Amino acid sequence: MTYLYVLMAANALMSFKAFEDMAFFRKYEFHIGSIRAGEQYRLFSSAFLHVDFVHLALNMLALYLFSPIVIAYNGAFWFLIIYFVSLVCGSLLTVFFHKDDYSYRAVGASGAVTGVMYSAILFEPMMRINFIPAYLFGLIYLLFSIYGMKAKRDNIGHTAHFGGAAGGFLMTLAANPLLFSERPLIILYLAIPLVILFVMAKTGKI
Repeated sequence: MTYLYVLMAANALMSFKAFEDMAFFRKYEFHIGSIRAGEQYRLFSSAFLHVDFVHLALNMLALYLFSPIVIAYNGAFWFLIIYFVSLVCGSLLTVFFHKDDYSYRAVGASGAVTGVMYSAILFEPMMRINFIPAYLFGLIYLLFSIYGMKAKRDNIGHTAHFGGAAGGFLMTLAANPLLFSERPLIILYLAIPLVILFVMAKTGKI
């Protein structure tokens, strides 16, 4: 669990710094124009910044709830792999969707956290999150992200949720191929919102 606490502390320290220092926030946030100008470090650094304390707290709570399951089934090494692959996938998908919107900005650990969440749900789909089964919580979370992507009313990286989910989903299956025979229905179920995203993108709905 040490790795988990280090990740949470890194998110908290960078976010608290950004809350008090707008220049710091602007330097490390996800910004398409700056990324396309060569500042690729923002693909990574933006995942340790948050809009406000509530945004930070919700992401860290989700990370704290789901990470122990991933660590228990996969070990600390694969937990870190899933976290950072999900982070990168979330950022890359955001670039893909918004590459022509040079003013697009976003922050948050949502991509990495969603990847960890998806990984945990593959192992324990019936775990409870405030009376809601984890598999249903995950679906609601991602469908809400579609709404966030369409509304574009905040600086939260909703698009990264999907890239992160896909990253965590695929890395977990790669590390645990037996899940294909043990959890085929859950695998199919978790793929639904990802398919919805790409269908909506293909048809110009988002």
